[in-house]
Order: sequence, then C-alpha cells, then structure tokens
Amino acid sequence: MKKPKWVIEKEQGKKAAAAETVWLFGLHAVRDALVNPRRQKLRLVLTRNAADRLGDAVAQGGLEPEICDPRKFAAPLDPGSVHQGAALEVKPLDWGPLDEVAMAGEGAPRLVLLDRVTDPHNVGAILRSAEVFGAAAVIGTRHHSAPETGALAKTASGALERQPYLRLTNLSETIRSLQSMGYLVLGLDGEAEQTVEEALEGRRDRAVALVLGAEGPGLRPKTKEHCDALVRIPFARDFGSLNVSNAAAVALYAARP
Repeated sequence: MKKPKWVIEKEQGKKAAAAETVWLFGLHAVRDALVNPRRQKLRLVLTRNAADRLGDAVAQGGLEPEICDPRKFAAPLDPGSVHQGAALEVKPLDWGPLDEVAMAGEGAPRLVLLDRVTDPHNVGAILRSAEVFGAAAVIGTRHHSAPETGALAKTASGALERQPYLRLTNLSETIRSLQSMGYLVLGLDGEAEQTVEEALEGRRDRAVALVLGAEGPGLRPKTKEHCDALVRIPFARDFGSLNVSNAAAVALYAARP
C-alpha cells in the first residue's frame, strides 16, 4: 500500500532534522558549547592559538581537535564569519516538550514568543536578554524563525547553551496551550491602549508570555486575536521605535514578577 503524501513528507522531515548539524564559531560560543553536557559535539576545528586559549574547555568537551593553519581554516564557514580560529560542529539542542519547559522552576515564569522573527542576530540578542531577566524560554516557529546558526550563537554570547530556545510548529496553537496552563499572553503592539505595567497590575503572580513580532510588520492579525491583551512600551516622545531585541529586553524588565 502506497503511503499518503503527508506521511512521506513527515518522515522526510524527521530524517532531515536528525541529520541536521550546526557549525558554531568564535571563542566564546565554542567554549560554552564544549562545556555544555547537553550538547552533542561532532567535530572541533581550531588554530593552535585558539587551542591554547580553549585548553580547559577542550579537555572538558572530550573531543579531539583538528589543528589547522589559520590561513587555511578547515571548517565550512561563510567567508565573512569572525571565527577567531575556533569552530565546532554540533547537533541542535533538544530542550524537551513545551509543557515541561513552560512549567519548570519556581515562582511565576516568563516566556518570550517570537512571531516570524527571522534575523539570527535579533534572536541571539533576545536569548541574552531572556537569560539576564530569568525567562523560562524563548519560543519561535519551526518555519519563518531563526534556526540555530553560528551567527545566532555568537550574538547570544553563550546564552544559546543555557537559555531554552524552542521552535514549534504553530504559534497560535502554542499560545492556546500556554493559556490552558494558566499563562497570561500579552502581545506587544505599538498602538495598544495599555502598557505592560498596566496590564500586569495586580497580576504579577501570573505566568506571563510576551509575544513580539518582526520589525516592520509586527504581530500578525491572527496572532493578535489569540493574545489575552495587547500592550505597548511607553515612549517619552511622539515618535518611538525599538529594535525587536531591545523591545524584548524592556518588556521582560517591565513584566518582571
């Protein structure tokens, strides 16, 4: 019996995901990945200078490095990558299912949801802010969001190894699932009537998910419909606009428990 097309596509997707690897680069990103026991490490390429600087991390990572000439760096990186003589091939991190991540820890958790934020530098910066402000996770979509890349990891400056980053199939379904867990879902919209602080007045003990859209288009109409409320960051002047990563940092601070 011939398999339906959707079954074949699903199987192909699983095989592709299983085969997926990521090249991390830069001393900081490689060091943090080497000492992360959750990371599956496959290949380590270093210059002699980088190997000396990463000595303890290399020993902890348990992977024999390939030492190469800096003029003929052996890792398959984009020519513009500032690798600092260090590159590490890894498998993407698996942080587990949404319910486990969203309900982990103590107190009132905070989450960041990203609606089609595709720039890896923005997502990397958001991961840094999420770690600083103690967010439980950053969640994007499987399609139309930045995957784990070397550029994302470098911008995250180590946060990618410690801050859960999930990419799920459908953002609307994710929002509904979080609401069923008791989360208050707030969508960031510059034209909203109330601020983050006003929406959380008397409710800071609630679990909160902040939803941010891509720069320019912002949140999609369908995403707005599923949020419990739309909120804004107040500006001092009539004209105000923040990069999405800066907006995430300000919103996380404003929404702190």
